[in-house]
Amino acid sequence: MPQSNGRVPVPAVPEHTPGPAHEHAPEHTPTHTPEHTRARSHMRWTIVGFSALGLTIAYLDRAALSVAMPFMSKEFHIGPAVQGVLLSAFFWTYALFQIPSGWLLDRFGPRVIYPVAVGWWSVWTALTAFANGVGSVVLFRLGLGVGEAPVQPANVKVVSRWFPRRERAFASSLFDMGQQIGTALSVPVVTGLILLGGWRLSFIVIGVAGLLWILGWLVVYREPEQHPRVSARELAHIRSDQGEMVAADGSGPAGTSGADVSWRRLLRDNQVWALTTGYVFRSLAGAFFLTWYPSYLLDDRGFTEAEFGMVGWVPAVIAIGSTVLGGIVSDRMLAAGISTNLARKVPIVSGLGLSACIGFAPFIESNLVLMTVLTLSNAAHSFAGAAILSLPAEVASSPATVGSVAGFQNFGSQLGNLTSPIVIGLFLTAGGGSYLGPLLGSAACCLVSAAIYLFWVHIKPVTPADAVIAPTTPGPGRNPA
Repeated sequence: MPQSNGRVPVPAVPEHTPGPAHEHAPEHTPTHTPEHTRARSHMRWTIVGFSALGLTIAYLDRAALSVAMPFMSKEFHIGPAVQGVLLSAFFWTYALFQIPSGWLLDRFGPRVIYPVAVGWWSVWTALTAFANGVGSVVLFRLGLGVGEAPVQPANVKVVSRWFPRRERAFASSLFDMGQQIGTALSVPVVTGLILLGGWRLSFIVIGVAGLLWILGWLVVYREPEQHPRVSARELAHIRSDQGEMVAADGSGPAGTSGADVSWRRLLRDNQVWALTTGYVFRSLAGAFFLTWYPSYLLDDRGFTEAEFGMVGWVPAVIAIGSTVLGGIVSDRMLAAGISTNLARKVPIVSGLGLSACIGFAPFIESNLVLMTVLTLSNAAHSFAGAAILSLPAEVASSPATVGSVAGFQNFGSQLGNLTSPIVIGLFLTAGGGSYLGPLLGSAACCLVSAAIYLFWVHIKPVTPADAVIAPTTPGPGRNPA
Protein backbone atom coordinates (compact mmCIF):
# COMPACT_ATOMS: atom_id res chain seq x y z
CA MET A 1 0.00 0.00 0.00
CA PRO A 2 1.42 3.43 -0.88
CA GLN A 3 2.59 5.57 1.97
CA SER A 4 2.20 9.34 2.29
CA ASN A 5 2.89 12.12 4.75
CA GLY A 6 5.12 9.92 6.84
CA ARG A 7 2.35 7.52 7.84
CA VAL A 8 2.86 3.80 7.64
CA PRO A 9 0.40 0.95 7.29
CA VAL A 10 -0.79 -0.82 10.42
CA PRO A 11 -2.07 -4.36 9.86
CA ALA A 12 -5.67 -4.95 10.83
CA VAL A 13 -6.29 -7.20 13.79
CA PRO A 14 -9.42 -9.23 13.05
CA GLU A 15 -11.84 -10.09 15.82
CA HIS A 16 -14.97 -12.17 15.77
CA THR A 17 -17.09 -10.73 18.56
CA PRO A 18 -19.55 -7.82 18.39
CA GLY A 19 -19.46 -6.26 21.82
CA PRO A 20 -17.59 -5.87 25.05
CA ALA A 21 -19.59 -8.58 26.77
CA HIS A 22 -18.32 -11.09 24.25
CA GLU A 23 -14.67 -10.06 23.98
CA HIS A 24 -12.02 -12.38 25.30
CA ALA A 25 -9.62 -11.17 27.93
CA PRO A 26 -6.15 -10.25 26.70
CA GLU A 27 -3.73 -13.12 26.31
CA HIS A 28 -1.60 -14.00 29.33
CA THR A 29 1.86 -12.50 29.04
CA PRO A 30 5.01 -12.96 31.05
CA THR A 31 5.21 -10.83 34.15
CA HIS A 32 8.47 -9.29 32.94
CA THR A 33 6.70 -7.57 29.97
CA PRO A 34 4.00 -5.50 31.65
CA GLU A 35 3.81 -3.11 28.72
CA HIS A 36 1.84 -5.76 26.83
CA THR A 37 -0.93 -6.05 29.38
CA ARG A 38 -2.65 -3.04 27.75
CA ALA A 39 -2.09 -4.22 24.19
CA ARG A 40 -5.86 -4.42 23.79
CA SER A 41 -7.48 -1.23 25.11
CA HIS A 42 -11.27 -0.71 25.21
CA MET A 43 -11.64 3.06 25.17
CA ARG A 44 -14.32 2.91 22.47
CA TRP A 45 -16.83 1.55 25.00
CA THR A 46 -16.21 4.46 27.36
CA ILE A 47 -16.75 6.87 24.49
CA VAL A 48 -20.07 5.32 23.46
CA GLY A 49 -21.11 5.35 27.12
CA PHE A 50 -20.73 9.14 27.18
CA SER A 51 -22.74 9.32 23.97
CA ALA A 52 -25.51 7.32 25.65
CA LEU A 53 -25.47 9.66 28.64
CA GLY A 54 -25.70 12.69 26.36
CA LEU A 55 -28.74 11.23 24.60
CA THR A 56 -30.30 10.32 27.96
CA ILE A 57 -30.12 13.95 29.05
CA ALA A 58 -31.45 15.12 25.68
CA TYR A 59 -34.52 12.89 25.90
CA LEU A 60 -35.09 13.77 29.53
CA ASP A 61 -35.14 17.43 28.48
CA ARG A 62 -37.49 16.97 25.54
CA ALA A 63 -39.85 14.53 27.29
CA ALA A 64 -40.21 16.75 30.35
CA LEU A 65 -42.85 18.88 28.63
CA SER A 66 -44.98 15.82 27.88
CA VAL A 67 -45.03 14.86 31.56
CA ALA A 68 -45.56 18.44 32.71
CA MET A 69 -48.23 19.19 30.09
CA PRO A 70 -51.27 18.05 32.14
CA PHE A 71 -50.15 20.45 34.91
CA MET A 72 -49.20 23.31 32.56
CA SER A 73 -52.45 23.03 30.61
CA LYS A 74 -54.41 23.69 33.78
CA GLU A 75 -52.33 26.74 34.67
CA PHE A 76 -52.40 28.24 31.16
CA HIS A 77 -55.93 27.01 30.28
CA ILE A 78 -55.05 25.41 26.94
CA GLY A 79 -56.96 22.76 24.98
CA PRO A 80 -55.81 19.70 23.01
CA ALA A 81 -55.14 21.53 19.72
CA VAL A 82 -52.85 24.09 21.37
CA GLN A 83 -51.20 21.35 23.44
CA GLY A 84 -50.36 19.59 20.19
CA VAL A 85 -48.66 22.75 18.91
CA LEU A 86 -46.63 23.09 22.12
CA LEU A 87 -45.55 19.44 22.01
CA SER A 88 -44.59 19.84 18.36
CA ALA A 89 -42.73 23.17 18.62
CA PHE A 90 -39.46 21.55 19.72
CA PHE A 91 -39.34 19.50 16.53
CA TRP A 92 -39.69 22.52 14.21
CA THR A 93 -36.18 23.82 14.84
CA TYR A 94 -34.86 20.36 15.70
CA ALA A 95 -35.76 19.22 12.19
CA LEU A 96 -34.62 22.44 10.50
CA PHE A 97 -31.13 22.25 11.99
CA GLN A 98 -30.51 18.53 11.37
CA ILE A 99 -28.79 18.93 8.01
CA PRO A 100 -26.62 21.92 9.03
CA SER A 101 -25.69 20.00 12.19
CA GLY A 102 -24.47 17.05 10.13
CA TRP A 103 -22.27 19.35 8.06
CA LEU A 104 -20.87 21.03 11.17
CA LEU A 105 -20.02 17.64 12.65
CA ASP A 106 -18.21 16.58 9.50
CA ARG A 107 -16.40 19.93 9.46
CA PHE A 108 -15.46 20.43 13.14
CA GLY A 109 -16.01 17.03 14.75
CA PRO A 110 -17.99 15.80 17.77
CA ARG A 111 -15.45 17.01 20.33
CA VAL A 112 -16.36 20.63 19.55
CA ILE A 113 -19.96 20.51 18.32
CA TYR A 114 -21.41 18.08 20.87
CA PRO A 115 -20.62 20.11 24.05
CA VAL A 116 -21.63 23.38 22.39
CA ALA A 117 -25.00 21.81 21.56
CA VAL A 118 -25.51 20.42 25.07
CA GLY A 119 -24.69 23.77 26.65
CA TRP A 120 -27.15 25.56 24.38
CA TRP A 121 -30.06 23.17 24.97
CA SER A 122 -29.46 23.05 28.74
CA VAL A 123 -29.88 26.83 28.98
CA TRP A 124 -33.13 26.78 27.00
CA THR A 125 -34.46 23.91 29.10
CA ALA A 126 -33.86 25.88 32.29
CA LEU A 127 -35.48 28.98 30.76
CA THR A 128 -38.74 27.04 30.35
CA ALA A 129 -39.19 27.41 34.10
CA PHE A 130 -39.87 31.12 33.49
CA ALA A 131 -42.64 30.58 30.90
CA ASN A 132 -45.72 32.74 31.46
CA GLY A 133 -47.95 31.50 28.66
CA VAL A 134 -48.21 29.67 25.36
CA GLY A 135 -45.97 32.09 23.44
CA SER A 136 -43.04 31.82 25.83
CA VAL A 137 -43.29 28.01 25.96
CA VAL A 138 -43.13 27.88 22.16
CA LEU A 139 -40.09 30.19 22.16
CA PHE A 140 -38.19 28.11 24.70
CA ARG A 141 -39.01 24.87 22.90
CA LEU A 142 -37.73 26.33 19.63
CA GLY A 143 -34.45 27.19 21.36
CA LEU A 144 -34.25 23.67 22.79
CA GLY A 145 -34.74 22.21 19.31
CA VAL A 146 -31.79 24.16 17.90
CA GLY A 147 -29.49 22.86 20.62
CA GLU A 148 -30.53 19.22 20.41
CA ALA A 149 -30.34 19.00 16.61
CA PRO A 150 -26.72 17.72 16.54
CA VAL A 151 -27.16 14.99 19.18
CA GLN A 152 -28.10 12.01 16.99
CA PRO A 153 -25.83 12.89 14.03
CA ALA A 154 -23.04 13.37 16.60
CA ASN A 155 -23.62 9.93 18.11
CA VAL A 156 -23.74 8.29 14.67
CA LYS A 157 -20.52 10.10 13.74
CA VAL A 158 -18.84 8.98 16.96
CA VAL A 159 -19.77 5.33 16.37
CA SER A 160 -18.59 5.47 12.74
CA ARG A 161 -15.22 6.81 13.89
CA TRP A 162 -14.76 4.57 16.93
CA PHE A 163 -16.14 1.17 15.86
CA PRO A 164 -15.61 -1.32 13.03
CA ARG A 165 -18.71 -2.15 11.01
CA ARG A 166 -19.26 -5.49 12.74
CA GLU A 167 -19.69 -3.70 16.08
CA ARG A 168 -21.66 -0.65 14.98
CA ALA A 169 -25.20 -1.93 15.47
CA PHE A 170 -24.40 -3.01 19.04
CA ALA A 171 -22.57 0.26 19.72
CA SER A 172 -25.50 2.18 18.26
CA SER A 173 -27.86 0.26 20.52
CA LEU A 174 -25.80 1.35 23.52
CA PHE A 175 -26.05 5.06 22.80
CA ASP A 176 -29.63 4.69 21.58
CA MET A 177 -30.54 3.32 25.01
CA GLY A 178 -30.25 6.93 26.06
CA GLN A 179 -33.58 7.81 24.50
CA GLN A 180 -35.40 5.04 26.36
CA ILE A 181 -33.58 5.79 29.61
CA GLY A 182 -34.28 9.51 29.29
CA THR A 183 -37.92 8.92 28.42
CA ALA A 184 -38.32 6.43 31.28
CA LEU A 185 -36.63 8.74 33.77
CA SER A 186 -38.79 11.66 32.68
CA VAL A 187 -41.92 10.06 34.19
CA PRO A 188 -40.74 9.49 37.79
CA VAL A 189 -38.15 12.30 37.85
CA VAL A 190 -40.32 15.07 36.42
CA THR A 191 -43.41 13.87 38.29
CA GLY A 192 -41.41 13.75 41.53
CA LEU A 193 -39.97 17.22 41.00
CA ILE A 194 -43.42 18.58 40.15
CA LEU A 195 -44.84 17.12 43.37
CA LEU A 196 -41.85 18.51 45.26
CA GLY A 197 -41.72 22.04 43.92
CA GLY A 198 -43.98 22.44 40.89
CA TRP A 199 -43.41 21.92 37.17
CA ARG A 200 -41.04 24.91 36.93
CA LEU A 201 -38.49 23.29 39.25
CA SER A 202 -38.29 20.22 37.01
CA PHE A 203 -36.97 22.21 34.05
CA ILE A 204 -34.27 23.92 36.12
CA VAL A 205 -32.95 20.67 37.58
CA ILE A 206 -32.72 18.78 34.29
CA GLY A 207 -31.15 21.83 32.62
CA VAL A 208 -28.28 21.73 35.12
CA ALA A 209 -27.65 18.03 34.36
CA GLY A 210 -26.55 18.86 30.81
CA LEU A 211 -24.00 21.41 31.96
CA LEU A 212 -22.35 18.76 34.14
CA TRP A 213 -22.12 16.35 31.18
CA ILE A 214 -20.05 18.87 29.20
CA LEU A 215 -17.19 18.67 31.69
CA GLY A 216 -16.90 14.90 31.32
CA TRP A 217 -17.04 14.99 27.51
CA LEU A 218 -14.24 17.55 27.21
CA VAL A 219 -12.02 15.42 29.42
CA VAL A 220 -12.74 12.07 27.75
CA TYR A 221 -13.32 12.62 24.03
CA ARG A 222 -10.62 12.64 21.34
CA GLU A 223 -10.48 11.06 17.89
CA PRO A 224 -9.18 7.45 18.08
CA GLU A 225 -5.91 8.33 16.34
CA GLN A 226 -5.26 11.10 18.87
CA HIS A 227 -6.46 9.48 22.08
CA PRO A 228 -3.67 8.69 24.57
CA ARG A 229 -5.59 5.71 26.02
CA VAL A 230 -6.11 3.94 22.68
CA SER A 231 -3.55 1.26 21.93
CA ALA A 232 -2.30 0.64 18.41
CA ARG A 233 -4.04 -2.72 18.50
CA GLU A 234 -7.41 -1.19 19.36
CA LEU A 235 -6.91 1.41 16.63
CA ALA A 236 -6.19 -1.34 14.09
CA HIS A 237 -9.30 -3.20 15.29
CA ILE A 238 -11.44 -0.08 14.85
CA ARG A 239 -10.24 0.37 11.28
CA SER A 240 -10.12 -3.34 10.39
CA ASP A 241 -13.29 -3.61 8.27
CA GLN A 242 -14.05 -0.02 7.32
CA GLY A 243 -12.57 -0.44 3.87
CA GLU A 244 -11.17 3.09 3.85
CA MET A 245 -7.77 4.71 4.15
CA VAL A 246 -8.11 6.72 7.36
CA ALA A 247 -5.89 9.72 7.90
CA ALA A 248 -4.04 10.23 11.15
CA ASP A 249 -6.13 13.25 12.11
CA GLY A 250 -9.28 11.12 12.02
CA SER A 251 -10.94 13.19 9.31
CA GLY A 252 -11.56 10.26 6.99
CA PRO A 253 -9.86 9.06 3.80
CA ALA A 254 -6.72 10.85 2.78
CA GLY A 255 -7.49 14.16 1.14
CA THR A 256 -11.08 14.38 2.38
CA SER A 257 -12.77 16.31 5.14
CA GLY A 258 -16.20 17.48 6.12
CA ALA A 259 -15.62 20.66 4.13
CA ASP A 260 -15.43 18.58 0.93
CA VAL A 261 -18.97 17.23 1.25
CA SER A 262 -20.89 17.71 -2.01
CA TRP A 263 -24.44 18.74 -1.20
CA ARG A 264 -25.50 18.18 -4.79
CA ARG A 265 -24.24 14.61 -4.63
CA LEU A 266 -26.02 13.98 -1.33
CA LEU A 267 -29.30 15.38 -2.65
CA ARG A 268 -29.05 13.16 -5.72
CA ASP A 269 -28.27 10.05 -3.67
CA ASN A 270 -31.22 7.66 -3.82
CA GLN A 271 -30.16 6.01 -0.57
CA VAL A 272 -30.07 9.29 1.34
CA TRP A 273 -33.74 9.78 0.44
CA ALA A 274 -34.52 6.17 1.33
CA LEU A 275 -33.09 6.62 4.83
CA THR A 276 -34.87 9.96 5.22
CA THR A 277 -38.28 8.68 4.12
CA GLY A 278 -38.06 5.47 6.14
CA TYR A 279 -37.38 7.47 9.27
CA VAL A 280 -40.26 9.88 8.57
CA PHE A 281 -42.79 7.06 8.87
CA ARG A 282 -41.00 5.38 11.79
CA SER A 283 -41.13 8.63 13.75
CA LEU A 284 -44.75 9.32 12.86
CA ALA A 285 -45.48 6.21 14.90
CA GLY A 286 -42.85 6.56 17.63
CA ALA A 287 -43.60 10.22 18.43
CA PHE A 288 -46.79 9.12 20.22
CA PHE A 289 -44.71 7.83 23.14
CA LEU A 290 -42.74 11.09 23.32
CA THR A 291 -45.72 13.42 23.21
CA TRP A 292 -49.31 12.23 23.74
CA TYR A 293 -48.64 9.03 25.68
CA PRO A 294 -48.96 10.58 29.19
CA SER A 295 -52.15 12.43 28.24
CA TYR A 296 -53.59 9.26 26.68
CA LEU A 297 -53.19 7.30 29.90
CA LEU A 298 -54.27 10.12 32.21
CA ASP A 299 -57.13 11.62 30.21
CA ASP A 300 -58.47 8.82 28.03
CA ARG A 301 -57.74 5.66 30.02
CA GLY A 302 -58.48 7.12 33.47
CA PHE A 303 -55.09 6.56 35.11
CA THR A 304 -54.55 8.60 38.25
CA GLU A 305 -51.34 10.62 38.58
CA ALA A 306 -50.06 8.12 41.14
CA GLU A 307 -50.86 5.15 38.87
CA PHE A 308 -49.19 6.83 35.94
CA GLY A 309 -46.10 7.51 38.02
CA MET A 310 -45.96 3.85 39.00
CA VAL A 311 -46.42 2.18 35.60
CA GLY A 312 -46.04 4.87 32.92
CA TRP A 313 -42.31 4.27 32.68
CA VAL A 314 -42.60 0.53 31.96
CA PRO A 315 -42.67 0.70 28.10
CA ALA A 316 -39.54 2.87 28.03
CA VAL A 317 -37.63 0.63 30.47
CA ILE A 318 -38.45 -2.56 28.55
CA ALA A 319 -37.41 -0.79 25.35
CA ILE A 320 -33.90 -0.29 26.77
CA GLY A 321 -33.21 -4.02 26.69
CA SER A 322 -34.95 -4.33 23.34
CA THR A 323 -32.67 -1.68 21.83
CA VAL A 324 -29.55 -3.54 22.93
CA LEU A 325 -30.97 -6.88 21.80
CA GLY A 326 -31.61 -5.48 18.33
CA GLY A 327 -28.02 -4.32 18.07
CA ILE A 328 -26.65 -7.66 19.26
CA VAL A 329 -28.82 -9.62 16.83
CA SER A 330 -27.75 -7.48 13.88
CA ASP A 331 -24.01 -7.67 14.66
CA ARG A 332 -24.18 -11.40 15.44
CA MET A 333 -25.78 -12.01 12.05
CA LEU A 334 -23.01 -10.02 10.40
CA ALA A 335 -20.32 -11.89 12.34
CA ALA A 336 -21.92 -15.21 11.29
CA GLY A 337 -21.29 -14.39 7.64
CA ILE A 338 -24.78 -13.19 6.76
CA SER A 339 -24.80 -10.29 4.32
CA THR A 340 -24.81 -6.77 5.75
CA ASN A 341 -28.04 -6.11 3.91
CA LEU A 342 -29.86 -8.90 5.74
CA ALA A 343 -28.08 -8.40 9.06
CA ARG A 344 -29.34 -4.82 9.25
CA LYS A 345 -32.78 -5.34 7.68
CA VAL A 346 -34.01 -8.33 9.70
CA PRO A 347 -34.16 -6.41 13.02
CA ILE A 348 -35.56 -3.33 11.28
CA VAL A 349 -38.37 -4.98 9.35
CA SER A 350 -39.37 -7.46 12.07
CA GLY A 351 -39.29 -4.78 14.75
CA LEU A 352 -41.37 -2.26 12.82
CA GLY A 353 -43.83 -4.93 11.72
CA LEU A 354 -44.43 -6.09 15.31
CA SER A 355 -44.66 -2.49 16.52
CA ALA A 356 -47.84 -2.11 14.47
CA CYS A 357 -49.66 -3.96 17.28
CA ILE A 358 -50.28 -0.49 18.75
CA GLY A 359 -53.29 -0.42 16.43
CA PHE A 360 -55.08 -2.87 18.76
CA ALA A 361 -54.94 -0.44 21.72
CA PRO A 362 -58.28 1.36 21.09
CA PHE A 363 -60.14 -1.95 21.23
CA ILE A 364 -58.67 -3.13 24.55
CA GLU A 365 -60.71 -2.61 27.72
CA SER A 366 -58.31 -3.91 30.36
CA ASN A 367 -55.61 -1.41 31.30
CA LEU A 368 -53.30 -4.30 32.16
CA VAL A 369 -53.61 -5.74 28.67
CA LEU A 370 -53.31 -2.23 27.24
CA MET A 371 -49.99 -1.62 29.00
CA THR A 372 -48.77 -5.01 27.76
CA VAL A 373 -49.59 -4.11 24.14
CA LEU A 374 -48.10 -0.62 24.43
CA THR A 375 -44.95 -2.05 25.99
CA LEU A 376 -44.65 -4.65 23.21
CA SER A 377 -45.15 -2.01 20.53
CA ASN A 378 -42.56 0.34 21.98
CA ALA A 379 -40.07 -2.47 22.55
CA ALA A 380 -40.42 -3.71 18.96
CA HIS A 381 -40.06 -0.15 17.69
CA SER A 382 -36.82 0.15 19.67
CA PHE A 383 -35.58 -3.28 18.51
CA ALA A 384 -35.25 -1.77 15.03
CA GLY A 385 -33.44 1.34 16.22
CA ALA A 386 -29.81 0.22 16.49
CA ALA A 387 -29.69 -1.22 12.96
CA ILE A 388 -31.32 1.93 11.57
CA LEU A 389 -28.80 4.17 13.31
CA SER A 390 -25.94 2.15 11.82
CA LEU A 391 -27.21 2.75 8.26
CA PRO A 392 -25.64 6.19 7.55
CA ALA A 393 -22.18 4.69 7.98
CA GLU A 394 -23.22 1.72 5.80
CA VAL A 395 -24.46 3.76 2.83
CA ALA A 396 -22.25 6.88 3.03
CA SER A 397 -19.78 7.21 0.19
CA SER A 398 -16.94 7.87 2.68
CA PRO A 399 -16.39 8.44 6.42
CA ALA A 400 -16.18 12.17 5.68
CA THR A 401 -19.90 12.28 4.81
CA VAL A 402 -21.33 10.10 7.61
CA GLY A 403 -22.38 13.11 9.69
CA SER A 404 -24.15 14.70 6.74
CA VAL A 405 -25.99 11.50 5.80
CA ALA A 406 -26.97 11.06 9.45
CA GLY A 407 -28.23 14.63 9.44
CA PHE A 408 -30.50 13.87 6.49
CA GLN A 409 -31.74 10.68 8.16
CA ASN A 410 -32.50 12.44 11.42
CA PHE A 411 -34.17 15.27 9.50
CA GLY A 412 -36.63 12.64 8.30
CA SER A 413 -37.07 11.50 11.88
CA GLN A 414 -37.96 15.00 12.99
CA LEU A 415 -40.38 15.60 10.14
CA GLY A 416 -42.34 12.71 11.58
CA ASN A 417 -41.89 13.92 15.14
CA LEU A 418 -43.08 17.46 14.48
CA THR A 419 -46.03 16.35 12.35
CA SER A 420 -47.32 13.60 14.63
CA PRO A 421 -48.32 15.61 17.74
CA ILE A 422 -50.12 18.26 15.67
CA VAL A 423 -52.04 15.65 13.67
CA ILE A 424 -52.96 13.78 16.85
CA GLY A 425 -54.17 17.03 18.44
CA LEU A 426 -56.34 17.78 15.41
CA PHE A 427 -57.70 14.20 15.43
CA LEU A 428 -58.60 14.55 19.10
CA THR A 429 -60.32 17.88 18.53
CA ALA A 430 -62.30 16.59 15.55
CA GLY A 431 -63.08 13.22 17.12
CA GLY A 432 -64.21 14.41 20.52
CA GLY A 433 -61.08 13.12 22.27
CA SER A 434 -61.03 9.68 20.63
CA TYR A 435 -57.59 8.10 20.13
CA LEU A 436 -58.86 5.61 17.53
CA GLY A 437 -57.52 7.52 14.51
CA PRO A 438 -54.10 8.36 16.00
CA LEU A 439 -53.40 4.79 17.15
CA LEU A 440 -54.52 3.16 13.90
CA GLY A 441 -52.46 5.72 12.01
CA SER A 442 -49.39 4.86 14.09
CA ALA A 443 -49.81 1.18 13.20
CA ALA A 444 -50.06 2.00 9.48
CA CYS A 445 -46.91 4.16 9.64
CA CYS A 446 -44.95 1.27 11.20
CA LEU A 447 -45.86 -0.98 8.27
CA VAL A 448 -45.03 1.66 5.64
CA SER A 449 -41.64 2.28 7.27
CA ALA A 450 -40.88 -1.45 7.31
CA ALA A 451 -41.66 -1.67 3.59
CA ILE A 452 -39.34 1.25 2.78
CA TYR A 453 -36.39 -0.31 4.60
CA LEU A 454 -37.10 -3.71 3.06
CA PHE A 455 -37.44 -2.69 -0.59
CA TRP A 456 -35.75 0.70 -1.02
CA VAL A 457 -32.67 0.72 1.21
CA HIS A 458 -29.59 -1.07 -0.18
CA ILE A 459 -26.51 -1.58 1.98
CA LYS A 460 -22.90 -1.96 0.90
CA PRO A 461 -21.23 -5.30 1.69
CA VAL A 462 -18.42 -5.34 4.23
CA THR A 463 -14.99 -5.00 2.60
CA PRO A 464 -12.22 -5.75 5.12
CA ALA A 465 -9.29 -3.40 4.90
CA ASP A 466 -5.91 -4.99 4.54
CA ALA A 467 -4.31 -1.95 6.08
CA VAL A 468 -5.16 1.46 7.40
CA ILE A 469 -3.23 4.66 7.60
CA ALA A 470 -2.08 5.52 11.11
CA PRO A 471 0.58 7.71 12.74
CA THR A 472 4.16 6.54 12.43
CA THR A 473 4.58 6.65 16.20
CA PRO A 474 2.01 5.93 18.87
CA GLY A 475 0.45 8.86 20.68
CA PRO A 476 1.16 9.55 24.34
CA GLY A 477 0.30 6.56 26.46
CA ARG A 478 -0.47 4.35 23.48
CA ASN A 479 0.93 0.82 23.60
CA PRO A 480 2.14 -0.96 20.51
CA ALA A 481 0.28 -4.09 19.46
